[in-house]
Amino acid sequence: MTIEASSLTLTGIRHAFFTRAGGVSGGFYASLNGGIGSRDDAGNVAQNRARMAATLGVEPSRLLTAYQVHSPTVVVAETPWSNDDRPRADAIVTRLRGLAIGVTTADCGPVLFADPKARIIGAAHAGWRGALAGVIEATVAAMKELGASRRQIRAAVGPMIRHANYEVGPDLIARFAAEDRASNRFFAPAAREGHALFDLSGYVAARLERAGVGHIEDIGLCTYADPDRFFSYRRATHRAEADYGRHVNAIAIAG
Repeated sequence: MTIEASSLTLTGIRHAFFTRAGGVSGGFYASLNGGIGSRDDAGNVAQNRARMAATLGVEPSRLLTAYQVHSPTVVVAETPWSNDDRPRADAIVTRLRGLAIGVTTADCGPVLFADPKARIIGAAHAGWRGALAGVIEATVAAMKELGASRRQIRAAVGPMIRHANYEVGPDLIARFAAEDRASNRFFAPAAREGHALFDLSGYVAARLERAGVGHIEDIGLCTYADPDRFFSYRRATHRAEADYGRHVNAIAIAG
């Protein structure tokens, strides 16, 4: 049901990269779908998220995710919000005990952060748009504003679509070339002319290094390549499926 990063296995901090196992949903969503925005039965999603909250040691109402829009926007969680009041953002940070903050993914890169000394945590949704726009750096900056130290921050990069399965077209290649000249090394030739294989996890790690994060761990798992454990937007698209499940990736300071 969960995958953990050794770097975030810390006293007083709980975290989890949830897999698709251990829930109540069926069909495309089997079984631990945490996607509020999916077409899954809302009651099933609520039960699934309650199970995740219990794993993290918080009440279901205290497991928070945002309305993600592939942006560099970060919010500071100071109190729980309802599903209807979710802020439009792609990263959350907090220093509150007993509050779990997370991001939902289905191929994009989840990154969980913790400064164990300052007791400040963060979670970022880093797809290619957000990573290119600076969501990693914005998350680190927001944690620093709360009192974290860049060199003390530990970041864990979770399951996402990996290099061998992430073919992109010439428009995306050109956009990266125009906005980040240092990105060329993350593209390798693909079989189709003009296309490339994009190393999203490597790019996210590079942005973490650029942000001055002291310790970076990559789980190294591919959502696309492992249908038994992970949902995947791209795999669902290739299979012409009507929808897909979403993972929750979350972290909490024990209350």
